[in-house]
Amino acid sequence: MTDLNGKHALVTGGGTGIGLAIATALAKAGAQVIITGRRADVLEEAAGAHPGLHPAVMDVTSEASIKEGIETARAARGPITIVVANAGVATGRKLAKTSYDFWRDIMAVNLDGVFLTLRECLPDMEEADWGRVIAISSIAGVKGLRGAGAYSASKHGVIGLIRSLSEDYLGTGLTFNAICPAYVETDIITRNVDAIAERIGGDREKALAMMRDVNKHKRLIQPEEIANAALWLVAPGSESVNGQTIEIAGGQM
Repeated sequence: MTDLNGKHALVTGGGTGIGLAIATALAKAGAQVIITGRRADVLEEAAGAHPGLHPAVMDVTSEASIKEGIETARAARGPITIVVANAGVATGRKLAKTSYDFWRDIMAVNLDGVFLTLRECLPDMEEADWGRVIAISSIAGVKGLRGAGAYSASKHGVIGLIRSLSEDYLGTGLTFNAICPAYVETDIITRNVDAIAERIGGDREKALAMMRDVNKHKRLIQPEEIANAALWLVAPGSESVNGQTIEIAGGQM
């Protein structure tokens, strides 16, 4: 069993879905885990379910909020050496209908937020000469998704950032990897199903099937499947896994 006792982890977007599943897995392995997000009530409810989770309101679109949140977490529980940059939004729109404001909103969360979070946590890992960084990208970061240019570009950017960092820190105790899930059964799926159903005449079952069938095995992935991959990436024995994209999509994309 993975033993993370003495480790301090930070998971952005850790109050729900994939982030909560990963945070819970890390906490069960012994880590003290800061879960961040913009809604205090959601974070507090999630933290109440496990003694190893600790809520911290933090907005990944704000440099000041990230700096303050990470400094507070560090002061409370010590250096942060495991970072899971998970916070993200998943909204599709054809390029011809993409306003600059829409583009910037996607980038601010999905790419800028990853950059700022990692930048602020890296000094702790450098000092310890040990760190595990996982960014939650998407199959959209590997192959692109039709009708989701801004989202796909943001997730491609995350992979580029992770690969660059892995090169910067070669030969050290730090590793950087991206997990690229297909459609996972979370609240984001529910919202997207509702949006698609509205466009196609209210047929939610058809809308759900459109998303589910993108996955090669024709089922929605469970958040715990992503959490298990994250746990492996931070566990002893994964030291040579670096700069990789771990695709979790039920088959080859």
